[in-house]
Amino acid sequence: MLPEDRKYSKEHEWVKAEGGRGTVGITDYAQKQLGDVVYVELPEVGKKLSSMQVFGTIESVKAVSELFCPVSGEVVEVNGTVVDKPELVNSDPYGKAWLLVVAIENEGELSSLMTAAEYQVYLDQEGTG
Repeated sequence: MLPEDRKYSKEHEWVKAEGGRGTVGITDYAQKQLGDVVYVELPEVGKKLSSMQVFGTIESVKAVSELFCPVSGEVVEVNGTVVDKPELVNSDPYGKAWLLVVAIENEGELSSLMTAAEYQVYLDQEGTG
């Protein structure tokens, strides 16, 4: 079940916006596609990101994938725990395995992302849900 309190991108990232800040992670679907995650690379605090800009990489036993920021903003926090324990992405993609927090520059960008219901329809249409 997809958390309803987030917005989702077609690249399978999520953002949970609260008080001008957005917590970003990858979806359960994405972690299942990757398989066992063995490495996560995240940006430095202070880095400015544009919407859909690559902000890091995630590596599994199968592949290396780029991570895209769903909204523009400045990185204010990164999850060091996930860097040290990348396997958390597989066990808790919507909780302990958040990747970074950005100070959202333009809240209007959130409207271009999908709700949980829309993301589920997207997965179903792609034949992946």
